[in-house]
Amino acid sequence: MILDGQSPDAIRQAAVLLRAGGLVAFPTETVYGLGADAASDAAVAGIFAAKGRPSDHPLIVHVAAGAPGAEAVSRFAQPLPPFAELLEKVFWPGPLTLIVARRPGVGAAAAGGQDTIGLRCPAHPVAQALLAACLAQGVPGLAGPSANRFGRVSPTTAAHVHDEFGDSLMVIDGGPCHVGIESTIIDCSRGVPVLLRPGGITRAQIEAACGERVRDPAELAQPDPRASGTLEAHYAPQAKVRLMDARALQTGLDVLGAEAAHIAVWSRSLLKSRSQRVLQRRMPDDAVAAAQQLFAVLREFDAGGARLIWIETPPDAPEWEGVRDRLRRAAAAD
Repeated sequence: MILDGQSPDAIRQAAVLLRAGGLVAFPTETVYGLGADAASDAAVAGIFAAKGRPSDHPLIVHVAAGAPGAEAVSRFAQPLPPFAELLEKVFWPGPLTLIVARRPGVGAAAAGGQDTIGLRCPAHPVAQALLAACLAQGVPGLAGPSANRFGRVSPTTAAHVHDEFGDSLMVIDGGPCHVGIESTIIDCSRGVPVLLRPGGITRAQIEAACGERVRDPAELAQPDPRASGTLEAHYAPQAKVRLMDARALQTGLDVLGAEAAHIAVWSRSLLKSRSQRVLQRRMPDDAVAAAQQLFAVLREFDAGGARLIWIETPPDAPEWEGVRDRLRRAAAAD
């Protein structure tokens, strides 16, 4: 069922269900999450089962803002390094996940059995209302991967979640997600900031906030902690995704001509097709707007019967890094 996120009764109902070990989908500014009590390994197991997600693939724990959230962080994590504290102060609430050393004895299932755990404080007001209500019910934080089947396109509306799971799942409707791609993930567990997943918060913003250079995983000899959304193939629609430059896209459309069918195109360049059966959508020139639309466009193409999705490769610019990452992983799926 879909409940109105502006309704206090709906928020209370969701919090009671979460306290009882159930699952609730909830909005964040990035994508909709599939939530469970992060302190309950049994409840978290329900997430893995519902998504068809391997249990060793860690989840992100969402915590409330302010002093209650700080208490939740201290419950799940060991003391944060100074640069991580700076990032928390600058970007929380917001689309930034910090991978930190996990406090022994709590959150093992959410962490995928690792000694590290991912923490985030979402900026969405409905998410914060739900987290506050959960605290009142004794639930310190919500494990919340994207509310979709494992490896598929992330949901950015309540309707997307309902399409994935049907009426059996309670969904709190908070409207469309305004960021549209998942949070930036910074590993803080190895003494320096390491970018594990790009998102709406850029490298430059991270470096300005913490005063340290952001490393790439390949720069460190130590193995990376496992983190959400970092598999080579991920975020994939049912149709096969191909990334091409504008010239290759136009050449492909020209070769297929009027016989082209079951093809969808998302491009910044104006392309022409002689076929009325090619579904074309304009990719925004602005990276923020493109991120907002990305997953909704992929879902629209699937719903329209596309078997091939051709996408113009995003610019090689820092602000496009998160969009490029999601599209590269979508294209890597079989």
